[in-house]
Amino acid sequence: MAAESTTSANIFKNKPSSSVAADWMRVSGHWAVRSDAAGMLLLPLPKAELLSGSTTIITRIMVFHMCLRSNPLLRKANLAVRRVWRSWKISLHSSTVCASSGQGPPDSSVELSSVSTEKLLHTPVMLKEVLHYLDIQQGQVVLDMTFGGGGHTKAILNLVPEVTVLALDRDPTAVTLAEQLAKEHSGRVKPLLGRFSELEALLSNINIKPGSIDAVLLDAGCSSMQMDQAERGFSLSKDGPLDMRMDGERYPDMPCAADVVNTLDQQALASILTAYGEERHARKIASAIVEARRVNPITRTQQLASVVAGSFPAAVLYARKDRLQRPAHVATKTFQALRVFVNDELNELHAGLRAAQAALRPGGRLCVITFHSLEDRLVKRFLQGDDLSNLDQYHFSPRKQSTRRDGKRKGGSVHWLPLKRKVIVPEKDEVKENPRGRSAKLRAVLRLTE
Repeated sequence: MAAESTTSANIFKNKPSSSVAADWMRVSGHWAVRSDAAGMLLLPLPKAELLSGSTTIITRIMVFHMCLRSNPLLRKANLAVRRVWRSWKISLHSSTVCASSGQGPPDSSVELSSVSTEKLLHTPVMLKEVLHYLDIQQGQVVLDMTFGGGGHTKAILNLVPEVTVLALDRDPTAVTLAEQLAKEHSGRVKPLLGRFSELEALLSNINIKPGSIDAVLLDAGCSSMQMDQAERGFSLSKDGPLDMRMDGERYPDMPCAADVVNTLDQQALASILTAYGEERHARKIASAIVEARRVNPITRTQQLASVVAGSFPAAVLYARKDRLQRPAHVATKTFQALRVFVNDELNELHAGLRAAQAALRPGGRLCVITFHSLEDRLVKRFLQGDDLSNLDQYHFSPRKQSTRRDGKRKGGSVHWLPLKRKVIVPEKDEVKENPRGRSAKLRAVLRLTE
């Protein structure tokens, strides 16, 4: 123990206190965390080998997120924390966490059965506004970048004859639903399984050329279908394994939310809660998580919710209010932060916006729906023509001014013309019928000629 403390102290002493994203390395538990000009790297390394300087660990790492990006420009961008998840094949801690989380090889028949038998009501958010601003005509090609439960796509198919919809989703369960819809509408629906950052390759595989799509819809965030399935681990109100991976079991070695809360040190957890959840009490919550996991690993959603709630006085558990002035659980922002971090959502959103820009024809329309301020801020700046490549996600705040691209048109981007100047929000009646859409914001733009 003495040797470990000395090693950690020697590494800690050069860490600057002014920025999370400066050059430093931290050793705690099984993780080394290093931030530099290329972004934050989270390296899950066995502690004994890390402290002894063994090089054999190099043979046991797998790179996620970064290796999935084919665009070299994205590898250099600093918009969000450029995380490289590297998981090791031989790790007693990880196997313990995943085993207690109930994770294992998925049974596709059981998964399909749960989707079909469970009543998953998907109410598309701001459907009337989306259809109005996309203004889809007969024979056009539409790209739904977040198929989810298929609510928007079904409405488009029913409204416009002879339209073709490309249905993209990173969730295999959602793509299965898209495949079922494709059978009902022969030749009009083309399911695509993949992330935003994989879209360019997916479109190329089906011979869709850049600049040929007429309309694009991007509905960011977590789908209602994912929230309603307890076994996915997204909802704090439903007890299930602490998973939160939107990709499901596509990448079995990809760390889940349980890996994050049971492995990262207190400061790293606090940084995640601050950056991705905008949580004011991040340090307090991170401390409670670290204390709780010393007794038992945190492997269930409601277990984590209870740990977070336990760090607050009982009188303030529901003191927070949502936009409908209803009591909101104190763990809501914690769950959001972990979900965004695990799925690399902000980097993927940026990749999706770039892909939509490349795919749309001049005069094509783009509608983007966001559900929290980090997403909306990113979308707003992208559509205004801001250069997001040098943004540091840990300081991605309304007060930080980003640089403009050369050739930025007065009053907007050289690429986009707003169809409505102000952001569009749901009507009161819609919010009453579908409270989950209360925080939605819609931005609609027209693709300009280069």
